[in-house]
Amino acid sequence: MQPDLQGLEISPGELRHLTGVDPTEVFRPTILHNSKQRLHFLFQEVLLSLALMPIIVGLLHVFVILPFIGSSLIATLITLIVVPIVIVGVRWFWLKRNSSMTLCSLLDEVDRYNTVIKAIHINDQLEAAGTTEILSERHKVIEALTLVKEDLVRALRAEKILRENRNFLMSNPELLTTNLRTVQTLQVNDLASEYGRLLNEALQIATGVQEEMAKLQNKR
Repeated sequence: MQPDLQGLEISPGELRHLTGVDPTEVFRPTILHNSKQRLHFLFQEVLLSLALMPIIVGLLHVFVILPFIGSSLIATLITLIVVPIVIVGVRWFWLKRNSSMTLCSLLDEVDRYNTVIKAIHINDQLEAAGTTEILSERHKVIEALTLVKEDLVRALRAEKILRENRNFLMSNPELLTTNLRTVQTLQVNDLASEYGRLLNEALQIATGVQEEMAKLQNKR
């Protein structure tokens, strides 16, 4: 990876530090649209269900089935079927209820941002291999992404503060400022080029972040 790309990507560890939560524990409806993320999410939920099932089934067997029904194979089998379904349902409801919509939207923007970083890295590799034309306006996209990262970091910190201490944002309004106008001033000569497309994507991300920051301002 080129030196100017190193450090731009927002890692899962950095996300945990900025948000104070495990991103994988935040239920985002958008992950259901991505087959890879959907499978990962469902796999985690199945593992959790399997881990909890012996404990719950054991407690139900000792304190409910045996005292009220007695030794019943049918009751045990029904319990083994129903308990995992209930665990997944409760877990789903809990995740939806406890996942901030603003945080979900910001995490989606982080995913889009990291995708742009990877696209530039792939284009750099293609240029190094001589399989694609070297484009001269790459630095503008890097500049835009640097500004977008500042906005994302600021927004994630502000969202965390709002969850933990709403009054702090009122005395620190600078946490809700963005670099959108600066990003808008960056232009490339060929909007149809790869870097033109990536710069437009960066602008869309910056716009999305500003919209979420506006929502945070309304919650103050």
